[in-house]
Amino acid sequence: MIFNLPILALSALVPLLVGFVWYNPKVFGNAWLQAAEMTEDKAKGANMAVVFGLTLLLGFLLAIMLDTIVIHQNGLFSLLEGETDLADPNSATNQFLSDTMAKYDDRFRTFKHGALHGTLAGLFFALPIIAVGALFERKSAKYIGINVGYWTLTMALMGGIICAFS
Repeated sequence: MIFNLPILALSALVPLLVGFVWYNPKVFGNAWLQAAEMTEDKAKGANMAVVFGLTLLLGFLLAIMLDTIVIHQNGLFSLLEGETDLADPNSATNQFLSDTMAKYDDRFRTFKHGALHGTLAGLFFALPIIAVGALFERKSAKYIGINVGYWTLTMALMGGIICAFS
């Protein structure tokens, strides 16, 4: 599996950019503050350089995982990963990989397709994780909806970028 690091780094910016809009007081910011039982003073009291830096780092980790989900060709690399003769350019395995990638490398490599898989990741990964935590923290459905909406949109955009440009 080969990662396109510049594209992953670019997509790692998406959580910050979407967050600036999504959690803006004119969008969902005030509703989130109320649902999270957070005050403006407490929110402003954080070291924002650390928050933004860690968000960027975690966004990069998320981009790596999304790359494995939105690019179907990664499955072929995963399937052949343990083959001992893969590094040999004259091997049957390497020839199979080369021929297959020549024929199918561009399949399902659009923004729309990546956004679909990003959306599914939001609904089938982010929703259960956020909802379970929120249930135990006694948070509201509004809190779950705001956060799941943010992550679903974020992963849809990240998936689209990664799939179309990697």
